[in-house]
Amino acid sequence: MAKQGVADALWHFRTGYSYYYLDRYEEAIAAFEQAIRLDPSDELARKLLRLSRTEAERLLAKPMPTRVFSGVPFEPLDFSCFWEDSDYAREAFVSDPPTDELIAEVEEELGYKLPASYIHLMKLQNGGIPRNTCFPTKEATSWADDHIAITGIMGIGKDKDYSLCGAFGSPFMIEEWGYPDIGVVFCDCPSAGHDVVMLDYRGCGPQGEPQVVHVDQERDYRITFLASNFEDFIRGLVNEDTYDTSEADTEQDLLRVPAGQFTTSLAELGGHETEIETELAPFKLVRHGDSTSVFLSAGIYKQDLFRLREEEGFEGSGYDWASLAAVFLEERMPELSGIVRFDPEAGMFSAYSGDREAIVRFAHAFKSACEDDVLIRDLFSRAELD
Repeated sequence: MAKQGVADALWHFRTGYSYYYLDRYEEAIAAFEQAIRLDPSDELARKLLRLSRTEAERLLAKPMPTRVFSGVPFEPLDFSCFWEDSDYAREAFVSDPPTDELIAEVEEELGYKLPASYIHLMKLQNGGIPRNTCFPTKEATSWADDHIAITGIMGIGKDKDYSLCGAFGSPFMIEEWGYPDIGVVFCDCPSAGHDVVMLDYRGCGPQGEPQVVHVDQERDYRITFLASNFEDFIRGLVNEDTYDTSEADTEQDLLRVPAGQFTTSLAELGGHETEIETELAPFKLVRHGDSTSVFLSAGIYKQDLFRLREEEGFEGSGYDWASLAAVFLEERMPELSGIVRFDPEAGMFSAYSGDREAIVRFAHAFKSACEDDVLIRDLFSRAELD
């Protein structure tokens, strides 16, 4: 069969395609090169050849796994300004400092020894949202061409939804979302579950010092190397403003929104995004390429509202929030129907739009409605269980 395909460009293309998705990039390169020699007009083969070469170079440049370090982690790093202080962070992420017994229990459940630097940081504050939420990459991901973003760092425990063994912790992401069983998920990302950051133990074994990688569900769980160890990852985090090239545009977009629709006018906010984030909390507004999204973790906001209809099956999931938001959009902002869209998951409500001004208007108006008990209960009475 191979002899029959020697002069067949399509056969070589298919061979290269198979090798590419088996991560056998050198063999993929050879196959795509032969396909292009036989059919120079094949632009897809040329694109995959470039991608194969990029991946091969990335693997060659990848550092060797490191081992456990000695000494005090993070010296002389000062963590006094490392964490964001917000109601959402405290409710969803932050637990009491872990005891040695709890650490051992979590490690046993996960099947991996946690890095000393991670344990050190969690004893200072056990989980939370860092002020710097971006990490630079040398290759594109589904989030951006040159970096990834995280929502928070999971703490050691089980009590908070976003703790290592919590409702949306590492076992949940591996077992329910299909992430590779290569280690421990310890950071969630703004994509509502579609990418994560993991401790990768493949090169060191369950008792060694893991590397840190990004895993991209949107790209068939593609793994991108980030840092040789947890400490390097934490030191490498940068503020999202590092990658913000549209601050002026965003400010003007926000200021163009009719101020009278909101509890606090956007004109008074003056375009300062920290104030806007405070206004929206616990909803989170995230820019992602040409799209802007609004996220809310289920179970942390307005739970009393959903208990009004819990006998019907409402429990405050991301789907329940989407049902409520759909009623709000239809009745209160019908002009945005088809512009603002919903993409919920069980643990996360998500709304998005390619029109930044529209999603900002929606986010502020919906948050204002949620704070009006009479209005939101009336809207919820017409929500339909998904």
